[in-house]
Amino acid sequence: MITVFRALSQRNYRLFFIGQGISLIGTWMQNIALSWLVYRMTNSVFLLGIVGFASQVPTFFLAPFTGVLADRWNRHRMIVITQSLAMAQAFILAILTLTGIIGVWHIIALALLLGMINAFDIPIRQSFVVEMVERHDILGNAIALNSFLFNGARLVGPSIAGVLIGLVGEGMCFLINALSFLLVIFALLAMKIKPRKTHPTRRHILHELKEGLTYATGFAPIRSILLLLALVSLIGTPYTTFMPVFARDIFHGGPYTLGFLMAASGSGALIGAIYLASRKSVLGLGRMIATASSLFGSGLIAFSLSRVFPLSILFLLFIGFGMITQMASSNTMLQTIVDDDKRGRVMSFYAMAFTGTMPFGSLLGGSLASKIGVPSTLSIGGILCILGSITFARQLPALRPLVRGIYIKKGIISEATLGFEQQQ
Repeated sequence: MITVFRALSQRNYRLFFIGQGISLIGTWMQNIALSWLVYRMTNSVFLLGIVGFASQVPTFFLAPFTGVLADRWNRHRMIVITQSLAMAQAFILAILTLTGIIGVWHIIALALLLGMINAFDIPIRQSFVVEMVERHDILGNAIALNSFLFNGARLVGPSIAGVLIGLVGEGMCFLINALSFLLVIFALLAMKIKPRKTHPTRRHILHELKEGLTYATGFAPIRSILLLLALVSLIGTPYTTFMPVFARDIFHGGPYTLGFLMAASGSGALIGAIYLASRKSVLGLGRMIATASSLFGSGLIAFSLSRVFPLSILFLLFIGFGMITQMASSNTMLQTIVDDDKRGRVMSFYAMAFTGTMPFGSLLGGSLASKIGVPSTLSIGGILCILGSITFARQLPALRPLVRGIYIKKGIISEATLGFEQQQ
């Protein structure tokens, strides 16, 4: 157990863990309540996709520029600002819903606003982890614990939201989320962060963006990880958008059924996060990325074909495990091999690949589902995820020597690495 939570030995990360953990429960409550509100108001799968698109598309277009800013500016201060803005968005959503004047255009506009806030927050927060933990030997554990937080909240939040939606409506979920941001803001302000070295002379933002892009695309391990992550996020992860359809139309349930489905996926992801947090080394993550992607795709296919609720819950466990294992392993590997002065920019490309492609997946999935149905759409996505994992696995023998050189340079491998290839 001590091994799993060893990053909590760092005071700054401990504060972040507590504050962010509570805030993420509120965030998941808002996500589920918003999906249910849209589907209840419109009965439209396509509009579910539109709302998902609006909430995530800004990351695709803005994240590269915010990555440059993350390498330039004080990340600690910037996160306080983005979290405060996200709190304001949640309060507005709560007021509009509780007063009964909420409309679909309000939801889309506020989803777009939150997407713009997240386009700044995600790359900055990802690159800020290394400043909170300071010790590079527990960086992977901190990243895994971030996934543990996200998916622990994903397990708890939807369950609470399912109950509250049935009892008092969606507006209360939005209000609780707004209040939860106070805790993470307090935790951020209580941190003592060492000043980061910055370069006073700055080039044009487009020049620094090009430099980061050339670095990420020119180094094969980074490029391959980002491409697979983008593929899985584009065609696989939008499955969450369709959960209200499975809950109501396929399993003939209500908000409680939706809560169970989301909790199952969250449970699988939580197990994956705990497993990653228990690992003591980054060795073997390349093979794990490929395996997890294949498991995720297989789970999607099985879930799309199932009409038995207990079996569907089981398949969602595998989906959640595969998704978070692939995502967190990719994050850990990138953070380990990236140059420190380009961390913000590379993590912005990570945000583009993981979060930025999701809106296009939601839009594409919503359009396709309206023509061939939701189950068939998920099956196609699962097949493509498996094909992507096979392609990545075939590239591993060529990637290992490049990654091994960085591991040796950073002291991760301190002696002759006979058998490294078998571990990786």
